[in-house]
Amino acid sequence: MDRIKLLLVDDHELVRAGLRMLLKAQPDMELVAEASSGAEAIELAQLHRPDVVLMDITMPGMDGMEATRRLNACCPEIAVLALTIHEEEEYFFQMLEAGAAGYVPKRAAPEELLHAIQTVHWGDVFLHSSVAQVLVKDYLQHRKNEEKTDLSLLTQREEQVLTLIADGLTNKQIGEELGISPRTVARHRDNITKKLNLSSRAELTRYAIQQGLITP
Repeated sequence: MDRIKLLLVDDHELVRAGLRMLLKAQPDMELVAEASSGAEAIELAQLHRPDVVLMDITMPGMDGMEATRRLNACCPEIAVLALTIHEEEEYFFQMLEAGAAGYVPKRAAPEELLHAIQTVHWGDVFLHSSVAQVLVKDYLQHRKNEEKTDLSLLTQREEQVLTLIADGLTNKQIGEELGISPRTVARHRDNITKKLNLSSRAELTRYAIQQGLITP
């Protein structure tokens, strides 16, 4: 039986040591290499051609999102499984958009991680229950607001303001960019949130990404 070849990517030696013990004890898995950064992960992935990469997200230098994006471009046959402490939806959605085939929090049970590795190796998607709930919630909210979130509801100026909000600019910076006052920007923002039935900057940013106004 061919064993699943694994590349472990995490900048914490203690974390890698614990995972190393778990993975090496599995008869159907082989840990072929370890990396402590995104850049090293890409280099080792091209050298060893693992079946699955266990990818941390927050690392110095190149983070796991960018590493996943580059691996998906150069080695699309390699499945990336995000293994991270982050369970916030912003990380979850960005990792999926980068090309990850699965998402597992580090607090998951060992059996869940092993099952996730097998699942993505088979070509399926694995989502831990905690992040799957986020996905379902986001989908239901999107369906609820579907008729109200048509980009055509916005004027050209409101679309410009939305794009700049999603880019992280303040009302003052947006006003300087568009040649209008911060008060006018605030009024446009109020109109945008009412038309789209969205409230927070995170919701507006995610909507702008979904509509192709900006890239993550």
